[in-house]
Amino acid sequence: MARAVTRGGDSLALVNARLLDPASGLDAPGGLLVLDGRIADFGPAVFAAGTPPGIAVVDCDGHCLAPGLVDMRVRVGEPGEEHKENLASAALAAAAGGVTTLAALPDTDPPIDEPALVAFIARRAQEVGSVTVLPYATLTKRGAGKELAEIGMLREAGAVAFTDGARAIGDAQLMRRALSYAKAFGALIVQHPEEPSLAAGGAMNEGEFATRLGLPGIPALAEVIQVERDLRLLELTRGRLHFAHVSTEGAVAAIRAAKARGLAVTADTAPPYFDLNETAVGDYRTFAKLSPPLRTEADRLAIIAALADGTLDAVASDHNPQDQDTKRLPFTMASWGGIGLETLLAVTLNLVHNGALAMIEAVRLLTLAPAALLGQAEAGRLARGVPADLVLFDAERGWRVDADRLSSKSKNSPFDGRPVQGRVLRTIKAGRTVFQLAGRGPAD
Repeated sequence: MARAVTRGGDSLALVNARLLDPASGLDAPGGLLVLDGRIADFGPAVFAAGTPPGIAVVDCDGHCLAPGLVDMRVRVGEPGEEHKENLASAALAAAAGGVTTLAALPDTDPPIDEPALVAFIARRAQEVGSVTVLPYATLTKRGAGKELAEIGMLREAGAVAFTDGARAIGDAQLMRRALSYAKAFGALIVQHPEEPSLAAGGAMNEGEFATRLGLPGIPALAEVIQVERDLRLLELTRGRLHFAHVSTEGAVAAIRAAKARGLAVTADTAPPYFDLNETAVGDYRTFAKLSPPLRTEADRLAIIAALADGTLDAVASDHNPQDQDTKRLPFTMASWGGIGLETLLAVTLNLVHNGALAMIEAVRLLTLAPAALLGQAEAGRLARGVPADLVLFDAERGWRVDADRLSSKSKNSPFDGRPVQGRVLRTIKAGRTVFQLAGRGPAD
């Protein structure tokens, strides 16, 4: 049982922790002092002379204390689909998952394609207060893939990057212009890597399993072709390009080769693509209908290898809430997407428990790396003077995902029923406890 907490002071002494700082590589026992909502000091000897008087003390009991997670791909449902999720419910789910900063996708209703709408998201986020919300803006007007949005004005209004969300920019000339135009503003373009005409009409990964189920397939080639085309355009324009939720071995190979050529390309993936494969669809299980679709076991292993060797730069939740009316339908008719804020850390930690990643590297993929991609210099690190956005977690604690008990308004988790190992115990935002796992004593 979890609960959200917003009361308490913004000065804390966190003692007896395993400190994890991906910026410095620190992985050692120690403590951390928070004063006025910011990190005042941390390290193995920070409380050698005792804790300061009059400050609440949190005994971390040897558990991991890391920067709050930075999730660079979240659909919040607001505006337009508040019945599936809104900023308030997304903030609750984020806090329960250890996420203190999230980037909100712009393919809402209406799409975030004007400065006033960017300001609306920022204003609503301030009202919520328990999570920093970074607004994306659409790359094209209305997210329709026909005409470029006003990138300069949107960036000035606070947009951290530009994407049409789950819709790929299929027009090569438009993408070429976008990369050239965005370069003038130092703006990052985020592409959904799926060639639209090849993906049209598909419901899951193309292959033997889809054939046995009688479902129309989306070939892995749809992702590979889109990535390879955009890399050629990137080479031509010398802009900045990021691929979201990469899922195939072929796309990974193309990105790896492009990085070796010195192109300014980055990419992320999401937990379903390194923890599940296409067999999770099972007997037409629509909670496993994701975009891109779950791929083969060979693809899954290639994604893990790409995280380990640095080809993939970050892990994002790809949180996409859908209600029962859009998920409990025949598989071909059901909506795409799964929620992921509250399972982001635990599923990623499976890579640590399986020996694929070191703990500090897993934390980096969830904190420092996405913060850097989004230009957030103070997020994702332990450093003196930065906001005390922190997550305390028990890396060994096992639990079973129960979608009905998650904080999100929607319950469409592809990991429903999945045993995982790693539990968020406390989330701290600017020195204030915004989540504490129930049963661990009163909140500060």
